[in-house]
Amino acid sequence: QVQLVESGGGLVQPGGSLRLSCAASRTDLSFNAMGWYRQAPGKLRELVASITSGDSTNYADSVKGRFTVSRDNAKNTVYLQMNSLKPEDTAVYYCNARQLILGGLRDYWGQGTQVTVSS
Repeated sequence: QVQLVESGGGLVQPGGSLRLSCAASRTDLSFNAMGWYRQAPGKLRELVASITSGDSTNYADSVKGRFTVSRDNAKNTVYLQMNSLKPEDTAVYYCNARQLILGGLRDYWGQGTQVTVSS
């Protein structure tokens, strides 16, 4: 069993910054990819950013140039640095860890952390 524990959400003014962190409860497992999704009220959950164990990254077009995803493989921790935040970035942000298993993939999810961008 793996738990993902998120921290760093909160209220910030437009143009401000936040840093999210997500730590896996186990460091004896390896995850092919870790990343962040978000879900705003009335909308579907969407990928924000992801990073593989080889440090390849993928970003949603809406956050490119503003958000940076990084990870510490030894600690099984993933980070999301969010700069130049906009009101449309307001959502619950979920940490994701994807593990390659025999026969497919297994996804783990955090409990979610609220990010609110408002003046």
